[in-house]
Amino acid sequence: MAAAIDFCLISSAVYYMNDLFDVEKDRRHPTKRYRPIASGQLSIPVAIGVAAVLALVAGVIASVLGPPFALTALGYVGLQVAYSARLKQIVIIDVLAIAAGFVLRAVAGAVVIPVPISPWLLVCTVLLALFLALTKRRAELSLLQEGATEHRPILEEYSVEMLDQMINVVTASTVMAYSLYTFNAGRTPYLMLTVPFVLYGIFRYLFLVHKRDAGGSPEQVLLRDRPLLVNVLLWVAVSVAILYFT
Repeated sequence: MAAAIDFCLISSAVYYMNDLFDVEKDRRHPTKRYRPIASGQLSIPVAIGVAAVLALVAGVIASVLGPPFALTALGYVGLQVAYSARLKQIVIIDVLAIAAGFVLRAVAGAVVIPVPISPWLLVCTVLLALFLALTKRRAELSLLQEGATEHRPILEEYSVEMLDQMINVVTASTVMAYSLYTFNAGRTPYLMLTVPFVLYGIFRYLFLVHKRDAGGSPEQVLLRDRPLLVNVLLWVAVSVAILYFT
């Protein structure tokens, strides 16, 4: 629980930092302009102070949780700073950096318990994060169209057609990697029964991206789309039942 709280604090500090970096671009964005800093509801000096306090508290908690967790958290912060300052301006590296951030979160959860880190966990995390990052880039291009590069210059390097091809590769790889993970989990072969939920979740998400112009905010898609939310809950329920009763 302490590790989860710590990464919430770290992520909050990073989001403040990222919004401070992009405040001028966000003010010209059709939806991001309503964010607290971009809209002026939260002043820049206050935002800097809040980010500093969050980072300080997170650092103290991380040090208490031990060196492995602290180093992972530090690596995550370093990656996010590099992303905000430079990596998000480099084509392909930008989405890989996003995926790496999710991997570091998974690693932090493993080292704090501690438990062995499954290579399959890392592979599936990378691929799913790439899937979400690429669909987000596609949604941004579709939403902003001609003005896309004014809000996020890296979008000039992408096209919808290019992103669709990359998404196709990552989608197939995600399904295959997760399927192989369930087949090789070792503890029980019944985990393969969760594969249909993963297939439906990915297909449903792609449907929302292509037909409902969603994908710009993955967390909102998950919380607002009832079929997708029900599917995730069923996946969790089935997975728990298989792990504890077989």
